[in-house]
Amino acid sequence: MSIVDSIAKRRTYYQLNKNLPVAEQEVIGLVETITELVPDAFNMKSARAVVVTGGQQDALWDAVYNAFDGKVAREKIDGFRAAYGTILYFFDTDVVKGLQEKFPLYAANFPVWAQQANGMLQFSIWSGLRDLNIGANLQHYNPVIDEKVKAMFGLPTSWQLVAQMPFGGIVAEPDAKEKEDIAKRVKVIR
Repeated sequence: MSIVDSIAKRRTYYQLNKNLPVAEQEVIGLVETITELVPDAFNMKSARAVVVTGGQQDALWDAVYNAFDGKVAREKIDGFRAAYGTILYFFDTDVVKGLQEKFPLYAANFPVWAQQANGMLQFSIWSGLRDLNIGANLQHYNPVIDEKVKAMFGLPTSWQLVAQMPFGGIVAEPDAKEKEDIAKRVKVIR
């Protein structure tokens, strides 16, 4: 499969279940491999990924719901809870700060570059999951849940939560994408 085919196949899947079409270890291996391969500025390696499955998957989404004191729809949270697992994406602020101190001329850029690398990691894993016939979606309940998540899983305080990616078996395909007028977003200058 070409990279374009892989990207085209990647979609936002909200209707997920706990039935993976592959072994859990294959998903973990994918996350580990992609995390190692995705580039980042100054080779900073600030991105962190935590794969949550089993009973902890349910506990995570119950904690997200509770963190919002009922201000988010239970049905929406239950949709994420119904997934097989969730990948939590972080970057390590200690790594970023260390590079800011080492290269003060670029200090303001390191947080931006850490976010860029994290976005590449998220997209690459999302596409890789889809190649395994696994659906996923991307959520952003941070910063409201940050401290709760770190406490639940014993994570360092220096890890900054960026996104949550529920993944699992595909219950239903999303609606077809509309073809856009790409000339509004891509300009060619000769």
